[in-house]
Amino acid sequence: MDQFVYLFNEGNGKMRELLGGKGANLAEMTRIGLPVPYGFTITTQACNAYYEASKTIPTLVEKQTLEALSRLEEKMGKKTGRPTRSIARFRSFRFCFFHAWDDGYNFKPWDE
Repeated sequence: MDQFVYLFNEGNGKMRELLGGKGANLAEMTRIGLPVPYGFTITTQACNAYYEASKTIPTLVEKQTLEALSRLEEKMGKKTGRPTRSIARFRSFRFCFFHAWDDGYNFKPWDE
């Protein structure tokens, strides 16, 4: 099974192509013990899968994102207050890929 979502503590600085520059740097800062808030990165592969699925969020990406949100809620001891358990309602899903695009990788987060 492909992994499309990585908690910061699951990645490292060498995963730049997969996590994007910011995602890899946050993972590396977490790995070396700097005080980084809990979080996760949706991979550049998830963005590619989104476009391959005609701009539809693939079920596996949605499932893994919701699992990551649940894991963060457990770690923080708080709920995010989401009214729905579906990321399909996120209005700016494509924005989550912006940081990877900004790092110069070969995919586009919107039509040009």
